[in-house]
Amino acid sequence: MTTNPFDADRPPERQSRRGGGRRRGGGSGASSNDSNGSQAGRRRTDESVMVPEVSFDSYYGRHIVKPAPWEKEVAAYLFLGGVAGGSALLAAGGSALNYPALRRVGRLGAVAGAALGGAALAKDLGKPSRALNMMRTVKLTSPMSVGTWILTAFGGFSGVALASELGGILLDGGSGENPTGGSAVALLSRALKLADGPATVGSALFGAPLAAYTAVLLSDTATPTWHESYHELPLVFVSSANLASAGLALIAVPTSQNGPARKLAALSAVVELAAFEVMQHRMGATLSEPLRTGKAGKLLRLSRALTVGGAVGAVTLGSNRVVAAVSGLSLMAASALTRFGVFDAGIVSAIDPKYTVEPQRERLERRRAAGATHDSITTAR
Repeated sequence: MTTNPFDADRPPERQSRRGGGRRRGGGSGASSNDSNGSQAGRRRTDESVMVPEVSFDSYYGRHIVKPAPWEKEVAAYLFLGGVAGGSALLAAGGSALNYPALRRVGRLGAVAGAALGGAALAKDLGKPSRALNMMRTVKLTSPMSVGTWILTAFGGFSGVALASELGGILLDGGSGENPTGGSAVALLSRALKLADGPATVGSALFGAPLAAYTAVLLSDTATPTWHESYHELPLVFVSSANLASAGLALIAVPTSQNGPARKLAALSAVVELAAFEVMQHRMGATLSEPLRTGKAGKLLRLSRALTVGGAVGAVTLGSNRVVAAVSGLSLMAASALTRFGVFDAGIVSAIDPKYTVEPQRERLERRRAAGATHDSITTAR
């Protein structure tokens, strides 16, 4: 006797009476009973649940969209790259306004952020040699390839700018005057001073692309929430990068020179909060859900609270050393939480097939409602 795993879902079979069956004569009552019984049996069969309701959570045991194989090191790289890019902008501002402390902190932040971010990226790749292999070619259609060259150029300019800064301190004691004579020290000091201006400009020019390309890197994937945010996510990331660099300056720069950082914090906070709200609205309720719920939702709500608090503290009481430092810490934490929150939301949207299937159905219904029934994607009902 064979069995089937679906036997448990079938209704019990009617037991036939021994010697039963249709009688030849005068059996209209029995025939009627058998007929009613057969109808009842059919009715029980039709009304019973033959196949239980299924919860669609995979495609033949696999995700519809393969989640990005990135770990938390990539999220850290998103944050550190933003710190580096924004710090280079502040360093250029400090150089133009003759704020030496702001310029020095900005240059240190640019080099440290690029170095630590590169280390995090190399760790995620598994082998440092893989990071070096990315330098073997230039592929303009690949955000990762373009971003690698942006990071390399930014690191070169920022390194020269920092070398000029340190050279001014070590070689001439910070007096701003070149050592006299034709010695090697004097030649090196002159070379560093000549390179200072171009290095500062180059670092600032590559700072914004460094902060923005990471958003392009995420939105260029098939991950639903990341991909749908491609309009506003670069603006969110650049503003978040400026918040982090402004926070670093508020912590480390004397209050007499933190005016540009305070203004940058106020402007960037307004732009980031507005862009994030526009992004969620344009994405729709389904694709923005990972940004509002779960772990990512908690991180992003805390980020918004810290952004508002840090920006208000920087603008109103930033001339106070303690308040400036606390506001700076809040802004840096807010920037980090934004990057980690967006990162986690994207992973969630790739794992759950709802965020792939439901938007496709919604787009299909909109095309049908608009009368687009002439292609292979949308068919007429």
